[in-house]
Amino acid sequence: MGYLGEEIRKLGFGLMRLPQKEGTIDVGQVKEMVDLFMAAGFTYFDTAWAYAGSEEAIRKALVERYPRESYQLATKNAAWINCKTKEEAYAQFEVSLAQTGAGYFDFYLLHNLGESRTHYFDDYDMWNWVQEKKKKGLIHHVGFSFHSTPEELEEILNAHPQAEFVQLQINYADWENPAVQSRRCYEIARKHGKPVIIMEPVKGGMLATPPETVEKILKTAEPDSSAASWAVRFAADLEGIITVLSGMSNIEQMKDNLSYIKHFTGFTEDQKETLKQAQEELKKIPLIPCTACNYCAKVCPENIGISGSFTAMNYLTLYGDLGLAKHQEDWLVGGHGQKHADQCIKCGKCEEACPQHIAIRKKLVKVTEELLK
Repeated sequence: MGYLGEEIRKLGFGLMRLPQKEGTIDVGQVKEMVDLFMAAGFTYFDTAWAYAGSEEAIRKALVERYPRESYQLATKNAAWINCKTKEEAYAQFEVSLAQTGAGYFDFYLLHNLGESRTHYFDDYDMWNWVQEKKKKGLIHHVGFSFHSTPEELEEILNAHPQAEFVQLQINYADWENPAVQSRRCYEIARKHGKPVIIMEPVKGGMLATPPETVEKILKTAEPDSSAASWAVRFAADLEGIITVLSGMSNIEQMKDNLSYIKHFTGFTEDQKETLKQAQEELKKIPLIPCTACNYCAKVCPENIGISGSFTAMNYLTLYGDLGLAKHQEDWLVGGHGQKHADQCIKCGKCEEACPQHIAIRKKLVKVTEELLK
C-alpha cells in the first residue's frame, strides 16, 4: 500500500525519456512497455505538460487501452515556462486533459519549484486554483516537484501545508552531494509529514553505467544484478515513499526494472554495506570541491554561473558523458539566466569569497575548454 489512500507499488513509469523512432516517440514500443508494466501489477505513470509528445503517447498507449480506474496518472504544470498571465498557466491543465484524454489526474504537480520559478505559482494563485480543481474531482492529489535547497523546501512547505506530497531527486550518488542535498531534502519532507515520490533514482541514466571502480563493487556483490537495479532499490528502500519513478526508454530497461523490483521488500544489511562502499568509492574520485554555497555568485560582476559550471564538470569526471555534461552546463547556467564560463573576466573576486579556496578562474578555463568548444 502506498500513501494517500492509493494502492501503488514502488515502481513508477517515468514518461520523460520514451523510446524514439525517426525523431518521434515510438508509440508501438511504449504500448509494449505499458503492457509489461501493468501485467506485473504496477500502475503509476508520470508525465508532464512540458514533456514533448509524452501526454499524447500515454493517451494512445494507456488511456485508450485500459480502464481508467486501473492506473494512476500524474502530470505537471510548469507555470514558469512562457506564462505571462495566470490564464496562460491555468490553460496548461486543460491542454493536459485534452492531450491525455484521462478525464482527471490522480496526481497533479506544480512543476519544478525552486529558485526563480517558485514565485510564478504564488503570483498566479495556483495553490488555491489546484484546490478548486480538486473539489471538482479533476485532481485527486496535489503536490509539487522540487529541485533546490533544503532551506527553500522548508519555506515552501511552511507556506503551503496543503501540499499532499513532494517529488524529489534522490539517488545514492546525490544523497550527500552538497550541490543536490538529497538526504536533507528528504528529511525536510518527512519532518513535515509529506510522503515522497522519488525522481532521478538512476541520475538520468548515469548510475546505470557508474564509474568502473563503483561498478566493480556492485558486480562483485551481485554479478547478475544491473548497476541500475542498485540505484532504484536504494530509493525504494527509503521510508515514506509513494513510488520510485524510472524514466525507461526501451523494453529492455522495463524488463530489467520489473525483474528485481517486483518482489523487492528491502535491502539486507549486506546490501546496505555494499552500497555504502560504492558511495565511499564515489567520494574518492577527484572532483571540484564546490558546495554550491554561491558566495562567489554574490560578488561576481559578470553573473557567471560558477557553481553550475562546476557541477557539470563533475558530471563529466564521474560519468565520462560529454553530451550529458554539456546539457547540464546549459541548463544549470544558461537555463538559470547566468553567463557561461567563457565570459569570465578573471577579476578574482570569486576566489576571495570562496570558503573552499577553489582556484575558480583556472577551473572556469577548463570548463570553457571541455564543455563550451
